[in-house]
Amino acid sequence: MLIIKPNCECSNVSLPANSSKAYICTYECTFCEDCLTGILQGVCPNCGGDLQRRPIRPVKAYRPGVGLQHHSASKERVVGQFNEQEITTFVDKIKHIPAYQR
Repeated sequence: MLIIKPNCECSNVSLPANSSKAYICTYECTFCEDCLTGILQGVCPNCGGDLQRRPIRPVKAYRPGVGLQHHSASKERVVGQFNEQEITTFVDKIKHIPAYQR
């Protein structure tokens, strides 16, 4: 089950659980759409994987025991460990490699 982090790890912009502008990698590093299309150029600065739109967990429990009512989104904000120059250098090295070949 996804943690559903509350913010972009790059810009610290808030990303509510129902945001259609949240993107994640397979490690669930979380980024906003502006960072995805800007500095990150679709590359996770932590693992080098690609970023996909984060699924939205329904608020209502359409089936017993599921939904945000039962499994809330994380409230713990995460801030990335790399500065802008480190991110740009990393992304520039691998952005040309298709995600399935990284």
